[in-house]
Amino acid sequence: MKTLKNILFSASLLTLSLVSNAQTGDYPIQPVPFTDVKVTDHFWAPRILNNHKVTIPIALKQCYITGRIDNFLIAGGWKKGKFQSEYPFDDSDLFKIIEGASYSLQTIPDAEMNAHLDALIYYIGKAQEPDGYLYTNRTIDPNNLHSWVGKKRWENDWDLSHELYNLGHLYEAAAAHFQATGKRSLLDIAIKSANLICTDFGPGKLAIVPGHQVIEMGLVKLYRVTGEQKYLDLAHYFLSIRGKNKEKTRGEYCQDHLPVEQQTTAVGHAVRACYMYSGMADIAAIQGEKSYQKALNQIWDNIIDQKYYITGGIGAAGDHEGFGEPYDLPNMSAYNETCASIGEVFWNYRMFLLEGNSKYYDVLERTLYNGTASGVSLTGDHFFYPNPLESKGQHARSEWFGCACCPSNVCRFIPSIPGYFYAKNKDRLYINLFANSEASVQLENVRLAVSQKTEYPWEGNVEIALKSDRAATYDVAIRIPGWARNEVVPSDLYQFAEKSKKSTELYINNEKTDFKIENGYAVIHRNWGKEDVVKVILPMEPRRIVANDKILADRGKVALQRGPIVYCLEWADNDNQQVRNILLPPKAKLASSFLSELLEGVQVITADAYSVKTNEKGKRVETKQKITAIPYYAWANRGSGEMEVWIASEITKVKATPRPSIASTSKVTASMPTAALSSITDQYDPVNSNDHENPYYHWWPEVASKQWIQYDFTKSTSVSEVKVYWFDDGPDGGCRVPKEWKLLYKTADGSFAEVKTKGEYGVEKDKYNILKFSPVNTSALKLEIQLPEKQSSGVHEWIVNE
Repeated sequence: MKTLKNILFSASLLTLSLVSNAQTGDYPIQPVPFTDVKVTDHFWAPRILNNHKVTIPIALKQCYITGRIDNFLIAGGWKKGKFQSEYPFDDSDLFKIIEGASYSLQTIPDAEMNAHLDALIYYIGKAQEPDGYLYTNRTIDPNNLHSWVGKKRWENDWDLSHELYNLGHLYEAAAAHFQATGKRSLLDIAIKSANLICTDFGPGKLAIVPGHQVIEMGLVKLYRVTGEQKYLDLAHYFLSIRGKNKEKTRGEYCQDHLPVEQQTTAVGHAVRACYMYSGMADIAAIQGEKSYQKALNQIWDNIIDQKYYITGGIGAAGDHEGFGEPYDLPNMSAYNETCASIGEVFWNYRMFLLEGNSKYYDVLERTLYNGTASGVSLTGDHFFYPNPLESKGQHARSEWFGCACCPSNVCRFIPSIPGYFYAKNKDRLYINLFANSEASVQLENVRLAVSQKTEYPWEGNVEIALKSDRAATYDVAIRIPGWARNEVVPSDLYQFAEKSKKSTELYINNEKTDFKIENGYAVIHRNWGKEDVVKVILPMEPRRIVANDKILADRGKVALQRGPIVYCLEWADNDNQQVRNILLPPKAKLASSFLSELLEGVQVITADAYSVKTNEKGKRVETKQKITAIPYYAWANRGSGEMEVWIASEITKVKATPRPSIASTSKVTASMPTAALSSITDQYDPVNSNDHENPYYHWWPEVASKQWIQYDFTKSTSVSEVKVYWFDDGPDGGCRVPKEWKLLYKTADGSFAEVKTKGEYGVEKDKYNILKFSPVNTSALKLEIQLPEKQSSGVHEWIVNE
């Protein structure tokens, strides 16, 4: 084992410095470690503190409640029992939380948290088998394994066992904890484990593709800490064997359909993909694998050209938590997993370090302020797994999830954010993000004390002070965001509706200075004094964005943006608590103001618009209404209700408020009450039974059981017809049309009896199933449904007619 070196780590890569003579290369641009950056602003600093005080403790508490920590105690012989939690990858959640706590300790000293980590690491060490194997599901009881786990070690890792996935997160946590504390406790556990997989895997040994990538990133981080070449080589090996085993593979789902250097489009599970792309970038930089870099460029173009949301989210399809078809970017059903956004930041950061182009930071910033920030509540104790762009009120953050990858990922990501602000390359300082901050940066010939003063992202004035002990010649490269250059994203996927005439201004020591843009940066080359001040003024104005016409879901609509922040309309800020019925005329003036008491202080956008409803005669009526848009990241912090990012600018795209009906005025109850119940009375016709853009109600994961929905009318009414539109997301989803159903009405004595039908109970897909029956005067109707033997069922709409 080579001598360990106490090197600094950057935000998501730990360090990218040379650590041994065995290393032949590295990223041309080097990070400024987040330990050398102190963020003191009103946006990120409170989130970093909240993550330390609220999110990490809550995540640890949930690990105790759900049995994740008990798994280590049982595996280590401290307790007796069976595997306590739901999934074999649950070990990884504890590793990610330890990683996040370690990052946090470097900026927020906390003796109690430090001691807690010591105890947890001790438990982990006791759970490790003598040869280094660490996987609690197998160690606890090798004869009663989870159904995803093979009888032999590793044999099902290509599928769902997640043995190597867990270890990838262990290695990342070990590197972070070693740097934060100088303690080898977790690092020694990781080294023992890594030596085992180096023994088991490699040329002439096991050639099992990791089913969920991250081991590659973890091995690279372990290599950087230890200098052990075999860890780097094994990371490269795991990438090199993808796409070659045509029998034991999940194909596109886990990016195993082709050798990685031959892949050109983003397919499959989005988190797996981004972790793999990050590992490929590491190998491209360190070992000069140019074919990987070429493939990454093509994949990146494919995403930004066709598969990228305006909020920075990726992975539109919920059925496989991944990439959909080109331009298929629905809003209500957008998946956009929080973990995918975090992985996207990891990957784009590496691409910038590899190529120095600001387009990667334009994507990173959009994702950071919108797609990732929305993943956790302002209070730090509730989380989104998917991040949709439209809601009827059926979405809400949760305290925790059975599959808890997103909360634990938030724990480790938030405290690493300061490491994304600055970078360096010999005699060049890169300023990539903007916030009140202080940093110490060692360039090739001078050490700089860098500070920023700004109210970004709400204001565009950024004052950058540069101090050193002597005059020196070097470059300062300040990113001029794409949105400040009339570019929404680095493709034609989205465009500003109108070009702004305002441009960025730059001053050096109060003198206005002309500058040229180089790869998206204003590069200033000069002989700097001991103290200089650069002032950048970015044009902050509310803007309309239109989507490429190939994105069907966004035709005839606009999104709003100001600076890096994407906005949405939410129920709490608008009349009648509805927003999907809003029409924003193209010429309506957009205004902006800062409201310090709203949502912990936000800039809002206001405009004069119209609300649209259908009157009793079936005609659409437009009423003037002032609308208020809030930052997308802040939605769902005041309860459930309507929200939309893309606002209708054409009358045909408005979801007009329907006129009242028997169903919409009824009290709706069900055997499984959820917020989605309101969707069955909204009077919006689905396109087909598998329409996810129109909300629906379902009983999943219940199967083979009787379920029901009931309408209680406002008064006794004579009814003679119902129409039911079933939800069915086959063949991939878990819902099908019901096995059978019946309609019951409430009798005078309060009991329920079946109606006398005049036809069959229909169970056809993609249409309204109409049931006529002898008229009954009743105060309530009940649908009684028998679920299929192996699937659940759901309802899009249930209409009642007189």
